[in-house]
Amino acid sequence: MTTPDAVTPAAAPKPGPHDLPDVSGLVVGVLGGTGPQGKGLARRLALAGQQVVLGSRSADRAEEAAAELGHGVRGADNATAAREADVVIVAVPWDGHGATLESLRAELAGKIVVDCVNPLGFDKQGAYALRPEEGSAAQQAAALLPDSRVTAAFHHLSAVLLQDPAVERIDTDVMVLGDDRAATDTVQALAGRVPGMRGIYAGRLRNAHQVESLTANLISANRRYKAHAGLRVTDV
Repeated sequence: MTTPDAVTPAAAPKPGPHDLPDVSGLVVGVLGGTGPQGKGLARRLALAGQQVVLGSRSADRAEEAAAELGHGVRGADNATAAREADVVIVAVPWDGHGATLESLRAELAGKIVVDCVNPLGFDKQGAYALRPEEGSAAQQAAALLPDSRVTAAFHHLSAVLLQDPAVERIDTDVMVLGDDRAATDTVQALAGRVPGMRGIYAGRLRNAHQVESLTANLISANRRYKAHAGLRVTDV
């Protein structure tokens, strides 16, 4: 005979696609943080209350840029920023991408790494996508950082808007890719900390090339319409 005490409790519902973790206590490092994209991302995340460490090849340059940004942002060399952060955003120029990550393999071990680098070329006809040997910048990062949890995100954000103090909201979606679902959930949640921004899961890392490449199309649209175009994913 079954007694009330023997009744098995109902299983907790599985988290849905919109259930994301609390990331407010995570420290975010930004490699290449003195460039326009890195500095803009650092600014927006710091404004949202995130702890941010700005990284650069030169600690002095990083400290100077961090002082300009304020909002508690700290500056350090790239290795220190990688060591001190829980999540590390890679915003270095494409031509230094591989060498930078290879030199930081030990510091980035075990960390969530968010690659936002767009391999692009430019000629008289405008911007065009490059195809790295590994398939994409994010896949190159995964190959160089076997002990890290590599994701791809923040490719389509305007550095001008990110840095503009008159712009209070960044009304765009951030496509997040990766093979580690807990890592992509964390990155989506980070994106969602910025007013107007939303992180959208967009597939595994093998699909990063077309997301990186789309930046060339946005650059063309921006030049034609004199705008700072972003993306919105509908019906999600």
